[in-house]
Amino acid sequence: MEKAIQIRIKEVYATLRPSEQKVADWVLKYKGTGEELLMEELAGQTQVSQPTIVRFVKALGYKGFRDFKYSLMQEHARKDAPASVEDRIELYGFKLSGRDKLEEIPGKIINTSVQMLEETLKSIQIKEYKRAIDAILEAENIVIYSVENSICTATDLMTKLTYLGLNCRMYGDYYLQNVSAGNLSKKDLAIGISYSGYSKHTVEMMRKAKKAGARTMVVTNFENAVIANYADILICASNQQFLYGNTIFSRISQIALVDMLYAGLLNRDYTRLSKRLNKNSRIVAERAYGENEEGAVALSN
Repeated sequence: MEKAIQIRIKEVYATLRPSEQKVADWVLKYKGTGEELLMEELAGQTQVSQPTIVRFVKALGYKGFRDFKYSLMQEHARKDAPASVEDRIELYGFKLSGRDKLEEIPGKIINTSVQMLEETLKSIQIKEYKRAIDAILEAENIVIYSVENSICTATDLMTKLTYLGLNCRMYGDYYLQNVSAGNLSKKDLAIGISYSGYSKHTVEMMRKAKKAGARTMVVTNFENAVIANYADILICASNQQFLYGNTIFSRISQIALVDMLYAGLLNRDYTRLSKRLNKNSRIVAERAYGENEEGAVALSN
């Protein structure tokens, strides 16, 4: 796990002068406690002047070198003193506790999100991705099943497929989901979206859809999840298993997968789908205020 200081250095790295970047490179590799660190020694190690080091720590937001050094010591102390179960929440990629500084949170969230997206890219199997694109294009009807956090991903996918003029539906009612899954045919595609792959309701819908003869596609983060047993096509975002306490990151990879499918569909059938997209986009644009319309002027005032 990266420390908050390392994350902050990476955030400002591109804005630093070359001499300050030398200091940044050294600190990124530094493994000490901070207690023994002296400015003159750091200047010698990096072959820069002491004023350069002062500029570097101020670029990170510290008042001076002493403030920076104290922050290093605090981070080292937090690392060596594990938080109690009550004082720590396990999240994907890092631990969050009440002792974290509020200003560290944005960097932690962005850093973890980037790591998760990179992992998603590594986990994508191009063969399955192509099969998913073909299955969506070949389906007479597409029905999406999901619960809880995955509903926002399912809604995003349904919206994008509808913009492309594809016959896509999803149901928020449990009974309608059951009825629809049981009435699917071999011409239809059932898509189950589940971050963990263990959501009992979504798993049941995919089992029922497969039994009815429909083609099934699953979007999940974990390839060995229960829901994968009912997938003709498996789009998986990770090979690791993090099931609990990390749902704030569940949407990151799922939304990225939806965008991959959306762009892939346009690429595969560009002439037909781009015409539909442009047509439907104009319909939506007509519902927006124009610059000089009375309502827009009133709202701006």
